Amino acid sequence: MSSHPHDCELTPTYDRDALGRGIVHFGMGNFHRAHQAMYIDRLARAGRADGWGIVGVGTMEHDRKMRDVLRAQDGMYTLVLKYPTGEWEPQVIGSVRDMLYAPEEADAVLDVLTAPSTRIVTLTVTEGGYPIDDEDGHFLADDPGVLADAADPEHPRTVFGFLVEALRRRRERGIAPFTVLSCDNLPGNGRIARRSVLGQARLCDAEFAEWIEVEVAFPNCMVDRITPVTTDEDRRDIEEKFGISDGWPVCAEPFEQWVIEDKFPAGRPPLEEAGAHMVDDVVPYELMKLRLLNAAHQSLAHWGRLLGVTYAHDAATDPDIAALTRAYLAEARPSLRPVPGIDLDDYVDTLFERFANASIADTLARLAQDASDRMPKFVLGTVRDNLVAGRSITLGAAMCAAWAQGVRGTAEDGSEIVQDDALAEDLVAAAREPDRAEAARRFLSLTRVFGELGTDERFVAAFTRVWRDLETRGVRDVMRGLR
Repeated sequence: MSSHPHDCELTPTYDRDALGRGIVHFGMGNFHRAHQAMYIDRLARAGRADGWGIVGVGTMEHDRKMRDVLRAQDGMYTLVLKYPTGEWEPQVIGSVRDMLYAPEEADAVLDVLTAPSTRIVTLTVTEGGYPIDDEDGHFLADDPGVLADAADPEHPRTVFGFLVEALRRRRERGIAPFTVLSCDNLPGNGRIARRSVLGQARLCDAEFAEWIEVEVAFPNCMVDRITPVTTDEDRRDIEEKFGISDGWPVCAEPFEQWVIEDKFPAGRPPLEEAGAHMVDDVVPYELMKLRLLNAAHQSLAHWGRLLGVTYAHDAATDPDIAALTRAYLAEARPSLRPVPGIDLDDYVDTLFERFANASIADTLARLAQDASDRMPKFVLGTVRDNLVAGRSITLGAAMCAAWAQGVRGTAEDGSEIVQDDALAEDLVAAAREPDRAEAARRFLSLTRVFGELGTDERFVAAFTRVWRDLETRGVRDVMRGLR
Protein backbone atom coordinates (compact mmCIF):
# COMPACT_ATOMS: atom_id res chain seq x y z
CA MET A 1 0.00 0.00 0.00
CA SER A 2 1.28 3.46 -0.86
CA SER A 3 1.66 6.15 1.78
CA HIS A 4 2.13 9.90 1.68
CA PRO A 5 5.51 11.51 2.52
CA HIS A 6 4.14 12.57 5.93
CA ASP A 7 3.22 8.97 6.78
CA CYS A 8 5.96 6.61 5.64
CA GLU A 9 9.10 5.04 7.07
CA LEU A 10 11.23 7.85 5.62
CA THR A 11 9.25 10.62 7.36
CA PRO A 12 11.58 12.79 9.50
CA THR A 13 11.53 11.94 13.19
CA TYR A 14 12.79 15.32 14.42
CA ASP A 15 10.44 17.82 16.05
CA ARG A 16 9.23 19.87 13.09
CA ASP A 17 7.41 22.32 15.35
CA ALA A 18 10.76 23.28 16.88
CA LEU A 19 11.93 24.45 13.46
CA GLY A 20 9.63 27.44 13.68
CA ARG A 21 9.61 29.84 10.73
CA GLY A 22 12.95 31.60 10.46
CA ILE A 23 13.38 31.61 6.67
CA VAL A 24 10.97 32.80 4.00
CA HIS A 25 11.74 31.59 0.49
CA PHE A 26 10.39 33.11 -2.73
CA GLY A 27 10.35 30.68 -5.69
CA MET A 28 9.40 27.27 -4.32
CA GLY A 29 10.55 25.25 -7.31
CA ASN A 30 12.42 21.99 -7.63
CA PHE A 31 15.87 23.51 -7.24
CA HIS A 32 15.14 25.09 -3.88
CA ARG A 33 13.55 21.87 -2.64
CA ALA A 34 16.57 19.81 -3.74
CA HIS A 35 19.09 22.30 -2.40
CA GLN A 36 18.47 24.87 0.35
CA ALA A 37 15.54 23.00 1.91
CA MET A 38 17.67 19.84 1.90
CA TYR A 39 20.49 21.65 3.76
CA ILE A 40 18.06 22.82 6.47
CA ASP A 41 16.58 19.32 6.69
CA ARG A 42 20.10 17.94 7.13
CA LEU A 43 20.70 20.35 10.00
CA ALA A 44 17.33 19.43 11.53
CA ARG A 45 18.27 15.76 11.55
CA ALA A 46 21.36 16.73 13.55
CA GLY A 47 19.30 18.83 15.96
CA ARG A 48 20.83 22.06 14.66
CA ALA A 49 17.95 23.80 12.86
CA ASP A 50 15.61 24.95 15.63
CA GLY A 51 14.12 28.28 14.61
CA TRP A 52 15.12 27.89 10.95
CA GLY A 53 12.11 26.27 9.32
CA ILE A 54 11.12 27.50 5.85
CA VAL A 55 7.92 29.16 4.64
CA GLY A 56 7.73 29.11 0.86
CA VAL A 57 6.07 31.86 -1.16
CA GLY A 58 4.95 31.68 -4.77
CA THR A 59 3.95 34.65 -6.91
CA MET A 60 3.37 32.95 -10.28
CA GLU A 61 0.25 31.16 -11.50
CA HIS A 62 1.95 27.75 -11.52
CA ASP A 63 2.86 28.19 -7.83
CA ARG A 64 -0.78 27.68 -6.80
CA LYS A 65 -0.55 23.96 -7.56
CA MET A 66 2.72 23.63 -5.64
CA ARG A 67 1.06 25.31 -2.65
CA ASP A 68 -1.88 22.95 -2.79
CA VAL A 69 0.30 19.84 -3.10
CA LEU A 70 2.64 20.80 -0.27
CA ARG A 71 -0.21 21.73 2.06
CA ALA A 72 -1.87 18.39 1.42
CA GLN A 73 1.42 16.73 2.42
CA ASP A 74 2.04 18.91 5.50
CA GLY A 75 4.91 20.61 3.67
CA MET A 76 6.80 17.34 3.16
CA TYR A 77 7.95 15.84 -0.12
CA THR A 78 10.30 13.17 -1.43
CA LEU A 79 13.78 14.02 -2.68
CA VAL A 80 15.37 11.24 -4.72
CA LEU A 81 19.07 11.37 -5.55
CA LYS A 82 19.82 9.50 -8.78
CA TYR A 83 23.33 8.07 -9.07
CA PRO A 84 25.11 7.26 -12.36
CA THR A 85 25.14 3.60 -11.25
CA GLY A 86 21.34 3.56 -11.42
CA GLU A 87 20.93 3.59 -7.63
CA TRP A 88 18.13 5.80 -6.26
CA GLU A 89 18.40 7.24 -2.76
CA PRO A 90 15.12 8.58 -1.33
CA GLN A 91 14.61 10.89 1.61
CA VAL A 92 11.62 12.83 2.85
CA ILE A 93 12.35 16.51 3.46
CA GLY A 94 10.59 18.10 6.43
CA SER A 95 12.14 21.56 6.65
CA VAL A 96 9.30 23.32 4.80
CA ARG A 97 6.61 24.33 7.29
CA ASP A 98 4.16 25.97 4.89
CA MET A 99 3.78 27.51 1.46
CA LEU A 100 1.80 30.63 0.61
CA TYR A 101 0.46 31.69 -2.76
CA ALA A 102 0.90 35.46 -2.75
CA PRO A 103 -1.90 36.44 -5.17
CA GLU A 104 -4.41 34.81 -2.82
CA GLU A 105 -2.62 35.21 0.52
CA ALA A 106 -0.85 38.55 0.35
CA ASP A 107 -1.67 39.49 3.95
CA ALA A 108 -0.28 36.20 5.22
CA VAL A 109 2.91 36.73 3.19
CA LEU A 110 3.39 40.19 4.70
CA ASP A 111 2.66 38.82 8.18
CA VAL A 112 5.36 36.16 7.97
CA LEU A 113 7.84 38.59 6.39
CA THR A 114 7.20 41.06 9.20
CA ALA A 115 7.37 38.50 12.02
CA PRO A 116 10.43 38.96 14.30
CA SER A 117 11.16 35.25 13.91
CA THR A 118 11.88 35.71 10.18
CA ARG A 119 15.56 36.56 9.91
CA ILE A 120 16.46 35.46 6.37
CA VAL A 121 14.57 35.79 3.08
CA THR A 122 15.96 33.67 0.25
CA LEU A 123 15.19 33.88 -3.46
CA THR A 124 15.16 31.57 -6.48
CA VAL A 125 13.06 33.68 -8.82
CA THR A 126 15.06 32.78 -11.99
CA GLU A 127 17.56 34.86 -13.89
CA GLY A 128 14.78 36.91 -15.47
CA GLY A 129 12.93 37.58 -12.23
CA TYR A 130 14.89 40.69 -11.28
CA PRO A 131 13.88 44.15 -12.62
CA ILE A 132 17.44 44.81 -13.75
CA ASP A 133 18.68 45.56 -17.28
CA ASP A 134 21.05 42.84 -18.50
CA GLU A 135 23.17 45.23 -20.53
CA ASP A 136 24.18 47.89 -18.02
CA GLY A 137 22.63 46.70 -14.75
CA HIS A 138 20.28 49.63 -14.19
CA PHE A 139 16.99 49.21 -12.33
CA LEU A 140 14.00 48.92 -14.67
CA ALA A 141 11.82 51.60 -13.12
CA ASP A 142 9.32 51.34 -15.98
CA ASP A 143 8.66 47.62 -15.48
CA PRO A 144 4.86 47.15 -15.16
CA GLY A 145 5.14 45.21 -11.91
CA VAL A 146 7.51 47.78 -10.46
CA LEU A 147 5.15 50.61 -11.39
CA ALA A 148 2.13 48.82 -9.92
CA ASP A 149 3.88 48.26 -6.59
CA ALA A 150 5.16 51.83 -6.51
CA ALA A 151 1.61 53.11 -7.03
CA ASP A 152 0.18 50.94 -4.23
CA PRO A 153 3.08 49.80 -2.02
CA GLU A 154 0.88 48.51 0.80
CA HIS A 155 -0.63 45.90 -1.55
CA PRO A 156 2.40 44.46 -3.34
CA ARG A 157 2.29 41.92 -6.14
CA THR A 158 5.95 41.36 -7.00
CA VAL A 159 8.71 39.76 -4.96
CA PHE A 160 10.53 43.04 -4.49
CA GLY A 161 7.34 44.91 -3.69
CA PHE A 162 6.73 42.42 -0.86
CA LEU A 163 10.30 42.78 0.42
CA VAL A 164 10.15 46.58 0.46
CA GLU A 165 6.76 46.74 2.18
CA ALA A 166 7.82 44.15 4.77
CA LEU A 167 11.04 46.05 5.52
CA ARG A 168 9.03 49.27 5.86
CA ARG A 169 6.71 47.63 8.39
CA ARG A 170 9.61 46.13 10.32
CA ARG A 171 11.31 49.50 10.55
CA GLU A 172 8.04 51.15 11.63
CA ARG A 173 7.56 48.54 14.38
CA GLY A 174 11.16 48.55 15.58
CA ILE A 175 11.89 45.02 14.30
CA ALA A 176 15.40 44.38 12.98
CA PRO A 177 15.54 43.79 9.21
CA PHE A 178 15.96 40.36 7.71
CA THR A 179 18.88 39.40 5.47
CA VAL A 180 18.08 38.92 1.75
CA LEU A 181 19.95 36.00 0.17
CA SER A 182 19.59 35.50 -3.59
CA CYS A 183 20.25 31.92 -4.68
CA ASP A 184 19.78 32.55 -8.41
CA ASN A 185 22.37 31.92 -11.13
CA LEU A 186 23.45 35.53 -11.55
CA PRO A 187 26.87 37.19 -11.37
CA GLY A 188 26.81 39.13 -8.10
CA ASN A 189 23.35 37.88 -7.20
CA GLY A 190 23.44 39.66 -3.85
CA ARG A 191 24.28 42.97 -5.50
CA ILE A 192 21.48 42.47 -8.03
CA ALA A 193 18.97 41.67 -5.28
CA ARG A 194 20.12 44.77 -3.40
CA ARG A 195 19.75 46.97 -6.49
CA SER A 196 16.26 45.56 -7.09
CA VAL A 197 15.09 46.26 -3.52
CA LEU A 198 16.66 49.71 -3.41
CA GLY A 199 15.22 50.64 -6.81
CA GLN A 200 11.73 49.64 -5.72
CA ALA A 201 12.08 51.49 -2.40
CA ARG A 202 13.35 54.71 -3.98
CA LEU A 203 10.21 55.00 -6.07
CA CYS A 204 8.24 55.45 -2.85
CA ASP A 205 10.60 56.92 -0.23
CA ALA A 206 14.21 57.97 -0.85
CA GLU A 207 14.97 58.27 2.88
CA PHE A 208 13.66 54.76 3.53
CA ALA A 209 15.81 53.46 0.67
CA GLU A 210 18.86 54.99 2.37
CA TRP A 211 17.95 53.10 5.55
CA ILE A 212 17.79 49.83 3.58
CA GLU A 213 21.15 50.61 2.00
CA VAL A 214 22.74 50.90 5.46
CA GLU A 215 20.83 48.33 7.49
CA VAL A 216 19.96 45.38 5.20
CA ALA A 217 22.51 42.71 4.20
CA PHE A 218 22.47 41.15 0.74
CA PRO A 219 25.16 38.45 0.71
CA ASN A 220 26.24 36.82 -2.54
CA CYS A 221 26.16 33.07 -2.95
CA MET A 222 26.79 30.35 -5.50
CA VAL A 223 24.53 27.30 -5.74
CA ASP A 224 24.90 24.09 -7.72
CA ARG A 225 22.88 20.92 -8.16
CA ILE A 226 21.39 19.65 -11.42
CA THR A 227 17.66 19.33 -10.81
CA PRO A 228 15.37 18.42 -13.72
CA VAL A 229 11.63 18.95 -14.02
CA THR A 230 9.46 16.39 -12.21
CA THR A 231 7.63 14.06 -14.59
CA ASP A 232 4.65 11.76 -14.20
CA GLU A 233 7.10 8.91 -14.75
CA ASP A 234 9.06 10.09 -11.69
CA ARG A 235 5.87 10.02 -9.63
CA ARG A 236 5.02 6.50 -10.80
CA ASP A 237 8.56 5.19 -10.28
CA ILE A 238 8.79 6.62 -6.76
CA GLU A 239 5.48 5.04 -5.81
CA GLU A 240 6.52 1.68 -7.30
CA LYS A 241 10.03 1.63 -5.83
CA PHE A 242 9.39 3.13 -2.38
CA GLY A 243 5.64 2.98 -1.84
CA ILE A 244 5.37 6.76 -1.54
CA SER A 245 2.50 8.55 -3.25
CA ASP A 246 3.87 12.06 -3.64
CA GLY A 247 2.08 14.78 -5.62
CA TRP A 248 5.30 16.62 -6.40
CA PRO A 249 8.53 14.77 -5.62
CA VAL A 250 11.85 16.12 -6.80
CA CYS A 251 14.79 14.23 -8.31
CA ALA A 252 18.36 15.48 -8.42
CA GLU A 253 21.95 14.44 -8.97
CA PRO A 254 24.04 13.50 -5.90
CA PHE A 255 26.43 16.45 -6.36
CA GLU A 256 25.70 19.57 -4.32
CA GLN A 257 27.52 22.83 -3.68
CA TRP A 258 26.64 26.02 -1.82
CA VAL A 259 29.19 28.79 -1.34
CA ILE A 260 27.92 31.72 0.74
CA GLU A 261 29.30 35.11 1.67
CA ASP A 262 29.19 35.07 5.48
CA LYS A 263 27.24 38.28 6.07
CA PHE A 264 24.16 37.65 8.22
CA PRO A 265 23.73 40.37 10.87
CA ALA A 266 20.37 38.93 11.95
CA GLY A 267 21.89 35.49 12.49
CA ARG A 268 21.92 32.30 10.43
CA PRO A 269 21.75 28.53 10.80
CA PRO A 270 25.12 26.72 11.03
CA LEU A 271 25.08 25.89 7.34
CA GLU A 272 28.75 24.92 7.32
CA GLU A 273 27.78 21.92 9.46
CA ALA A 274 25.51 20.79 6.62
CA GLY A 275 28.23 21.07 3.97
CA ALA A 276 27.93 24.69 2.79
CA HIS A 277 31.10 26.76 2.38
CA MET A 278 31.02 30.09 4.22
CA VAL A 279 33.55 32.47 2.65
CA ASP A 280 34.50 36.15 2.54
CA ASP A 281 34.39 36.39 -1.27
CA VAL A 282 32.05 34.33 -3.43
CA VAL A 283 33.01 35.91 -6.76
CA PRO A 284 35.72 33.42 -7.83
CA TYR A 285 33.42 30.45 -7.17
CA GLU A 286 30.48 32.21 -8.78
CA LEU A 287 32.40 32.99 -11.98
CA MET A 288 33.67 29.40 -12.12
CA LYS A 289 30.17 27.98 -11.89
CA LEU A 290 28.45 30.44 -14.21
CA ARG A 291 31.17 30.52 -16.87
CA LEU A 292 31.98 26.82 -16.81
CA LEU A 293 29.00 24.73 -15.68
CA ASN A 294 26.16 26.99 -16.79
CA ALA A 295 27.93 27.96 -20.01
CA ALA A 296 28.64 24.30 -20.74
CA HIS A 297 24.93 23.61 -20.34
CA GLN A 298 24.22 26.26 -22.98
CA SER A 299 26.79 24.67 -25.28
CA LEU A 300 25.27 21.20 -24.87
CA ALA A 301 21.79 22.61 -25.41
CA HIS A 302 22.33 24.74 -28.50
CA TRP A 303 24.68 22.41 -30.37
CA GLY A 304 22.80 19.31 -29.26
CA ARG A 305 19.40 20.59 -30.33
CA LEU A 306 20.75 21.32 -33.81
CA LEU A 307 21.59 17.63 -34.06
CA GLY A 308 18.17 16.51 -32.79
CA VAL A 309 19.49 15.38 -29.39
CA THR A 310 16.93 15.38 -26.56
CA TYR A 311 18.83 14.69 -23.35
CA ALA A 312 21.84 16.34 -21.71
CA HIS A 313 23.56 13.02 -21.02
CA ASP A 314 23.43 12.12 -24.71
CA ALA A 315 24.85 15.51 -25.69
CA ALA A 316 27.61 15.24 -23.08
CA THR A 317 28.70 11.85 -24.40
CA ASP A 318 28.51 12.80 -28.07
CA PRO A 319 32.18 13.07 -29.12
CA ASP A 320 31.72 16.19 -31.25
CA ILE A 321 29.54 18.10 -28.79
CA ALA A 322 31.72 17.14 -25.83
CA ALA A 323 34.96 18.09 -27.62
CA LEU A 324 33.58 21.47 -28.73
CA THR A 325 32.19 22.18 -25.27
CA ARG A 326 35.54 21.39 -23.66
CA ALA A 327 37.23 23.65 -26.20
CA TYR A 328 34.81 26.45 -25.30
CA LEU A 329 35.61 25.98 -21.60
CA ALA A 330 39.31 26.33 -22.41
CA GLU A 331 38.47 29.63 -24.16
CA ALA A 332 36.49 30.76 -21.09
CA ARG A 333 38.97 29.78 -18.36
CA PRO A 334 41.32 32.77 -18.73
CA SER A 335 38.39 35.03 -17.77
CA LEU A 336 38.16 33.41 -14.32
CA ARG A 337 39.83 34.45 -11.10
CA PRO A 338 41.90 31.99 -9.03
CA VAL A 339 39.45 29.80 -7.11
CA PRO A 340 40.72 28.83 -3.63
CA GLY A 341 40.77 25.08 -3.07
CA ILE A 342 39.58 24.18 -6.59
CA ASP A 343 41.58 22.38 -9.29
CA LEU A 344 39.89 23.59 -12.48
CA ASP A 345 41.02 20.60 -14.54
CA ASP A 346 39.35 18.29 -12.02
CA TYR A 347 36.32 20.58 -11.89
CA VAL A 348 35.81 20.38 -15.66
CA ASP A 349 36.26 16.60 -15.66
CA THR A 350 33.69 16.34 -12.86
CA LEU A 351 31.26 18.47 -14.88
CA PHE A 352 31.27 15.96 -17.71
CA GLU A 353 30.85 13.06 -15.29
CA ARG A 354 27.80 14.86 -13.90
CA PHE A 355 26.42 15.74 -17.32
CA ALA A 356 26.73 12.11 -18.41
CA ASN A 357 24.49 10.85 -15.59
CA ALA A 358 21.71 9.22 -17.62
CA SER A 359 19.62 8.67 -14.48
CA ILE A 360 18.93 12.40 -14.29
CA ALA A 361 17.55 12.56 -17.85
CA ASP A 362 17.78 16.34 -17.92
CA THR A 363 16.47 17.71 -21.20
CA LEU A 364 18.20 20.11 -23.55
CA ALA A 365 14.87 21.92 -23.87
CA ARG A 366 15.05 22.80 -20.16
CA LEU A 367 18.66 23.96 -20.46
CA ALA A 368 17.82 26.10 -23.50
CA GLN A 369 14.73 27.63 -21.89
CA ASP A 370 14.93 31.44 -21.63
CA ALA A 371 18.28 31.51 -23.40
CA SER A 372 17.83 35.24 -23.92
CA ASP A 373 18.29 35.58 -20.13
CA ARG A 374 20.88 32.84 -19.73
CA MET A 375 23.29 33.52 -22.58
CA PRO A 376 24.06 37.10 -21.44
CA LYS A 377 24.78 35.90 -17.92
CA PHE A 378 26.65 32.67 -18.68
CA VAL A 379 28.43 33.31 -21.99
CA LEU A 380 28.46 36.94 -23.12
CA GLY A 381 30.31 38.20 -20.05
CA THR A 382 33.16 35.86 -20.96
CA VAL A 383 33.08 37.12 -24.55
CA ARG A 384 33.32 40.73 -23.34
CA ASP A 385 36.24 39.97 -21.02
CA ASN A 386 38.08 38.09 -23.76
CA LEU A 387 37.54 40.92 -26.23
CA VAL A 388 38.99 43.45 -23.80
CA ALA A 389 41.98 41.20 -23.13
CA GLY A 390 42.56 40.50 -26.84
CA ARG A 391 41.87 36.79 -26.42
CA SER A 392 39.92 34.48 -28.72
CA ILE A 393 36.12 34.75 -28.80
CA THR A 394 35.61 32.30 -31.65
CA LEU A 395 33.81 29.60 -29.70
CA GLY A 396 31.67 32.00 -27.66
CA ALA A 397 30.49 33.64 -30.87
CA ALA A 398 29.97 30.20 -32.42
CA MET A 399 27.72 29.14 -29.54
CA CYS A 400 25.62 32.25 -30.13
CA ALA A 401 25.39 31.31 -33.81
CA ALA A 402 24.27 27.79 -32.89
CA TRP A 403 21.58 29.31 -30.69
CA ALA A 404 20.45 31.59 -33.53
CA GLN A 405 20.31 28.66 -35.93
CA GLY A 406 18.19 26.76 -33.41
CA VAL A 407 15.82 29.69 -33.11
CA ARG A 408 15.02 29.16 -36.78
CA GLY A 409 13.13 26.16 -35.42
CA THR A 410 14.38 23.06 -37.24
CA ALA A 411 17.09 20.56 -36.35
CA GLU A 412 19.33 18.99 -38.96
CA ASP A 413 17.19 15.83 -38.89
CA GLY A 414 14.05 17.88 -39.61
CA SER A 415 12.64 17.74 -36.07
CA GLU A 416 11.19 20.88 -34.51
CA ILE A 417 13.23 22.96 -32.06
CA VAL A 418 10.61 24.46 -29.76
CA GLN A 419 11.23 28.00 -28.51
CA ASP A 420 10.45 28.62 -24.84
CA ASP A 421 11.70 32.13 -24.21
CA ALA A 422 10.21 35.43 -23.04
CA LEU A 423 11.71 37.05 -26.14
CA ALA A 424 10.72 34.23 -28.51
CA GLU A 425 8.67 36.44 -30.80
CA ASP A 426 11.52 38.90 -31.38
CA LEU A 427 14.16 36.19 -31.62
CA VAL A 428 12.21 34.15 -34.14
CA ALA A 429 11.34 37.18 -36.26
CA ALA A 430 15.02 38.07 -36.49
CA ALA A 431 16.42 34.56 -37.00
CA ARG A 432 13.93 33.66 -39.73
CA GLU A 433 14.62 36.75 -41.82
CA PRO A 434 15.22 35.25 -45.31
CA ASP A 435 18.36 37.27 -46.05
CA ARG A 436 21.09 35.77 -43.84
CA ALA A 437 23.10 38.98 -43.48
CA GLU A 438 19.97 40.88 -42.48
CA ALA A 439 19.00 38.07 -40.10
CA ALA A 440 22.37 38.33 -38.36
CA ARG A 441 22.05 42.08 -38.09
CA ARG A 442 18.53 41.86 -36.65
CA PHE A 443 19.40 39.06 -34.23
CA LEU A 444 22.46 40.89 -32.87
CA SER A 445 20.54 44.17 -32.69
CA LEU A 446 18.45 42.78 -29.82
CA THR A 447 20.22 45.02 -27.32
CA ARG A 448 18.43 43.49 -24.33
CA VAL A 449 20.45 40.35 -25.09
CA PHE A 450 23.67 41.47 -26.78
CA GLY A 451 24.08 45.12 -25.76
CA GLU A 452 27.12 46.69 -27.39
CA LEU A 453 28.37 43.30 -28.63
CA GLY A 454 25.86 43.56 -31.45
CA THR A 455 28.04 46.19 -33.12
CA ASP A 456 31.48 44.89 -32.12
CA GLU A 457 33.30 44.08 -35.38
CA ARG A 458 35.18 41.03 -34.08
CA PHE A 459 32.13 39.47 -32.49
CA VAL A 460 29.81 40.23 -35.42
CA ALA A 461 32.30 38.77 -37.90
CA ALA A 462 32.84 35.57 -35.90
CA PHE A 463 29.10 35.10 -35.28
CA THR A 464 28.15 35.74 -38.91
CA ARG A 465 30.81 33.42 -40.29
CA VAL A 466 29.70 30.45 -38.18
CA TRP A 467 25.99 31.07 -38.76
CA ARG A 468 26.59 31.18 -42.52
CA ASP A 469 28.56 27.93 -42.29
CA LEU A 470 25.75 26.26 -40.35
CA GLU A 471 23.40 27.08 -43.20
CA THR A 472 25.68 25.76 -45.94
CA ARG A 473 27.54 22.88 -44.26
CA GLY A 474 26.58 20.04 -41.95
CA VAL A 475 26.46 20.82 -38.23
CA ARG A 476 29.10 18.22 -37.35
CA ASP A 477 31.39 19.49 -40.09
CA VAL A 478 31.14 23.01 -38.65
CA MET A 479 31.71 21.75 -35.11
CA ARG A 480 34.81 19.78 -36.09
CA GLY A 481 36.21 22.76 -37.94
CA LEU A 482 35.90 24.93 -34.84
CA ARG A 483 37.91 22.71 -32.49
